[in-house]
Amino acid sequence: MMRTKDRGRSRRATAAVLAAAVLTGAGCGYRLRGTGSSLPPRIRTMCVPMFKNLTTRFELDVKLTRAVINEFVARGKVAVTADAAASDAVLEGEITSFSAKPIGFSGGNQADKYNITVTAKVTLKDRASEKTLFANPSFVYQQEYDVPPGANFESLEAEAIDKIAEKFARSLVVGILEGF
Repeated sequence: MMRTKDRGRSRRATAAVLAAAVLTGAGCGYRLRGTGSSLPPRIRTMCVPMFKNLTTRFELDVKLTRAVINEFVARGKVAVTADAAASDAVLEGEITSFSAKPIGFSGGNQADKYNITVTAKVTLKDRASEKTLFANPSFVYQQEYDVPPGANFESLEAEAIDKIAEKFARSLVVGILEGF
C-alpha cells in the first residue's frame, strides 16, 4: 500500500511533468484553435464588401457575405467596417461555383440527401501596403444536407443555403485568423 508521503510526491511529480509539457507546447507555438490570430497586430479593422456571385443561385452573395461579417464580429479579433477607406484590410470574395448533388435516395427514388459544395476565390489585403495577407483562389466548402421525408430540396434550398453560409463563413474565418 502506498504511503501518504509517496502519494504526495507522485502528485507533485505528475504536476511538474504536466507543467513542463504545457510550457514546452506553448514555446513551440501551439495554441487552442479559435484563440489566436495570424493577422498582423496593426490589422484592427476590416472591410468586407459584397462577394461577387458568379453562380445562378439567388442571394448566395448576400448570405455568404453576411455570414462572414457575422463570424468576424462574433470572434471579436477585428472590427468590421463598411468603409474600405477607413479600414486596415479589405477581404474580397468571388463565388465561383455552387452545386447541390443528390447522394442519397429514399424508397420512392426521391433524393433525401445532397452534397452541397461552394467554391470561392478569397483575398485579404493590407490596405496601406497592398500586401496580400491571405489568399485562396479556390476555397472549397462541402457539406451534406438531409432533406426531411415528404419535402424536396428546392422547397428547402433557402434554408439549406443559410446553414451552409454559416459553416462556410466559420471555416473561412478560422482559415484567415488561425492560418489553418
